[in-house]
Amino acid sequence: MSFKIIWSEFAETQLDEIYKYYEKKANPRVAKKLIKGIIDEPKKLIKAALIGQEEELLKQRKLEYRYLIFKNYKLIYSVDNQNEFIKIADVFDTRQNPPKLKRTK
Repeated sequence: MSFKIIWSEFAETQLDEIYKYYEKKANPRVAKKLIKGIIDEPKKLIKAALIGQEEELLKQRKLEYRYLIFKNYKLIYSVDNQNEFIKIADVFDTRQNPPKLKRTK
């Protein structure tokens, strides 16, 4: 089974925020490189969708959420086996307060 990766609007907004932050703090080249790395990371899920660990803080949700780590970022995702896609729901900076992960989006 080969999955397609899709990004939620919320996750895309997070990527924009991360880019803006690093563009100011470092430079556009650093920001682009980081964003490219974050976007490329989920590609490993195409062949093995369940390699990410379950996200403990989101266990009460109907969907099962898993995550991958890239640098300081946790990529939260869910797997839709029926429609063969993986949805990246959130890109969360692990240096933030972990309960913030439970935000409603």
